[in-house]
Amino acid sequence: MLVSLVIPVYNEIPTLAELLRRCIAVDFPKEIVLVDDCSRDGSRELLEKLATQGVEILGGTPQNRNEIRVLFQEKNQGKGAALRRGFAEATGDIILVQDADLEYDPRDIPKVIQPILDGEADVVFGSRFTGTPRRVLYFWHTVLNNLLTTLSNMTSGLNLTDMETCYKAFRAEVVRSFEVEENRFGFEPEVTAKVARGNWRIYEVPISYHGRTYEEGKKIGWKDGVRALYVIGKYALKR
Repeated sequence: MLVSLVIPVYNEIPTLAELLRRCIAVDFPKEIVLVDDCSRDGSRELLEKLATQGVEILGGTPQNRNEIRVLFQEKNQGKGAALRRGFAEATGDIILVQDADLEYDPRDIPKVIQPILDGEADVVFGSRFTGTPRRVLYFWHTVLNNLLTTLSNMTSGLNLTDMETCYKAFRAEVVRSFEVEENRFGFEPEVTAKVARGNWRIYEVPISYHGRTYEEGKKIGWKDGVRALYVIGKYALKR
């Protein structure tokens, strides 16, 4: 089965090359779909070079060559908008969301997609809170994450431990069954509500997590939490 790794990119030059090396090294048939959201730190230039010269600029060889597709947004719109475009362009049987900042390690991808490969799941969430090693950072981020996950569970009928996780893998037909409307970080609760409503088989697997500080480039903030609350409420009313 072909796996599409859809990667939104915005100002990720410190991690972008290493991220791509790790994605290329994961051993299964895949396409890597990168969507640049008008980066201003050199990420866009690196991706332009990648698009024209191929994986050789990262040390790629014919043995590990992957189909890499690079898309450029005309203006900054946010993570959700980048994923909407990436989903539309993806051709794989399985579609997985990968952030570009290496908070989530591509070496966990085989574990995330395995329930789909086994025919047991249509959607898989990777959970940061089920006993795997993770970097200790912000108390209030954990509190807010738990609150959003609990509220999402209450309104969707699911029992997830990590609704806000980046790692979400879908059978392609699941992605084709809904349209992403949220342009920014409201993507997570929106998609969770929509897959719950679709009665798809949903699994959760443990993943590692190495969170960043704001000094290291973390982007999500309190306004995104407020938006997530709004999105949860919006889809609760639509049930």
